[in-house]
Amino acid sequence: MKSQVRCSVNGAACSFEVPPMARLLDVLREEANLTGTKEGCGEGECGACTVIMDGRIVNSCLVPALQADGSTITTIEGIAKGNVLHAVQAAFISHGGAQCGMCTPGMVIAAVDLLTRVVNPDENQIREGLAGNICRCTGYTKIFDAVREAARLLASTP
Repeated sequence: MKSQVRCSVNGAACSFEVPPMARLLDVLREEANLTGTKEGCGEGECGACTVIMDGRIVNSCLVPALQADGSTITTIEGIAKGNVLHAVQAAFISHGGAQCGMCTPGMVIAAVDLLTRVVNPDENQIREGLAGNICRCTGYTKIFDAVREAARLLASTP
């Protein structure tokens, strides 16, 4: 038997009929057609599926879709404002922080979350803010550089 889940995704009201054990990740990708959120491990270890739910980052592969009823969710598709990239997205591009792209959506979401909480993070705060995300391509240096640049961009924006 399916249940109704009503939530806001990237600012739009959504309603989904989901089976009891459906994961939020699958509903976002298959029902909402928001395929930017990736499935890496399916166990909450890699961070590729990270989204913001009710103001907190979560691994959407671990969230039962029914738990999202009434929630406000932001996926990677909701980070840019129209055609204007978020500072984190722009910095990832300019610093080469995205390579294969598998971890990129989760990294960007985690970095956006970090920079909403900490205006000028130091190296340890960046490491801690992105700790739930694994990248196998970049070695993290370019990603950390991108987060520092995004912090500078955001600080200089009126």
